[in-house]
Amino acid sequence: MSRTLRVDGKSLTIDRVVAVARNNMPVRLDPSARKDMRRSREWVEQAVRDHAIVYGVTTGFGAFQNVSVPQDRLRELQRNLILSHCAGVGAPFPEEVVRAMLLLRANALARGHSGIRIFVVERLLEMLNRGVHPVVPEQGSVGSSGDLAPLSHAAAVLIGEGEAFYKGKRMSGARAMRLAGLEPVVLEAKEGLALNNGTQAMTAVGALAVCDARRIADLADIAAAMSLEAVKGKSTPFAEKVLATRPHPGQARSAQNIRTMIAGSRLVDRVDHDTRHKVQDSYSIRCAPQVHGASRDAIDYVARVVETEINATTDNPLIFPDSNEVFSVGNFHGQPVALAMDFLALAVAELGNISERRTAKLMDREHNCGLPAFLAVDGGIESGLMIEQYTAAALVSENKVLIHPASGDSIPTSANQEDHVSMGTIAARQARQVLENVERVIAIELHGAVEALGYRSERQGEGTRKAFKMLSEVVPPLRGDRPLSKDIENLVGFLREDTLRTVLH
Repeated sequence: MSRTLRVDGKSLTIDRVVAVARNNMPVRLDPSARKDMRRSREWVEQAVRDHAIVYGVTTGFGAFQNVSVPQDRLRELQRNLILSHCAGVGAPFPEEVVRAMLLLRANALARGHSGIRIFVVERLLEMLNRGVHPVVPEQGSVGSSGDLAPLSHAAAVLIGEGEAFYKGKRMSGARAMRLAGLEPVVLEAKEGLALNNGTQAMTAVGALAVCDARRIADLADIAAAMSLEAVKGKSTPFAEKVLATRPHPGQARSAQNIRTMIAGSRLVDRVDHDTRHKVQDSYSIRCAPQVHGASRDAIDYVARVVETEINATTDNPLIFPDSNEVFSVGNFHGQPVALAMDFLALAVAELGNISERRTAKLMDREHNCGLPAFLAVDGGIESGLMIEQYTAAALVSENKVLIHPASGDSIPTSANQEDHVSMGTIAARQARQVLENVERVIAIELHGAVEALGYRSERQGEGTRKAFKMLSEVVPPLRGDRPLSKDIENLVGFLREDTLRTVLH
């Protein structure tokens, strides 16, 4: 990957979004984008000179579409659009989400159908490079005309208004721009509308969520493999010939990961005192490839939607200078992303649901093949990891509320002019919360599996042995009861470092 990302409107990937959002990769406008951007801007300027009636350029917005605006007030129109739409509420989006929003907005504008001046987009990218991060409240978008309120809060800083974080401090947007050595922009015709029409808030959350979901899917496979060994399970459900009879790609990938983890294990397929009556394992063990794999396939679908959206033009109207046409259209509608985010939340929630069931098996002496109840050293006097399973149960139950589809709702806005909306940003925010919950659920399973495997003397698999060593360095074994919250959070922090996934390779 290049050390500087060139923004051209066409070739952005989820991995590159993550590199900019989380790793502060520098950005600049690609020269290839300039020609189309310049031509669409010239079209807007000619339309203004011709006194043409063009929505949002020489007219008001939404239900005010029939109000003509005189030329000497076009700057005021665009500035007022941004200021009046800064109506978000709630906690600010995390910095990484705001960085992704700025990048995605610039990328959409770089496609050359928005009629915005080149230097305005360059200034947006320079805000990223210099660490000016607008304060963007999470709540207030219905997902059409895109993310109006969130994008307006982001654009407000560009024009010297609103608030921003700069070098860790919250301050006025004007001061942040000044300290970063950037001049605020005075918006011209069409430019406010180009900046705040679009799906970049929901899609920013979505791009980062897809990255995290892929990681969590791998962690779920690792956890399943360790739990499989801990309860002395059977390897036959993961055999390649078995999975080939139902060739879903995600299922095959998960099974391959589990086979990699348990290769060489003396704990699986044992016939001993603990396993002599066991014919087959519980579904949470035996069906892990089917459940994890279905979630993987869903994540792959969501990734395709998100990568299409991050390279799309999503404002209105769209300008086609080659044919001298302008179209008032609906590309800002967030329905594709809304449905995908609801699907992502459901897919990831299932990884948590089955993980919590495996954790319950590890704790239950009727199902854990001879391990102490709740993995307590001195059961009865001590509770061991009993309450970690309660925490996992609480988190998966919370997820059952969060997976209610936001996209199933709509409410009219703008005097019924905007009479169907997507709720895509709500869907994305819910998916992000589900991801965070499942991350903790899997951390709890991994903790239980490590503690359980500490009781086993038989040789572990190649992958599980490596994972056991890594995780044991993060959380020490139980030597009597202790507060467990810190153990869980330490594990979550380690999982986010993304070191554990190396055991799959």
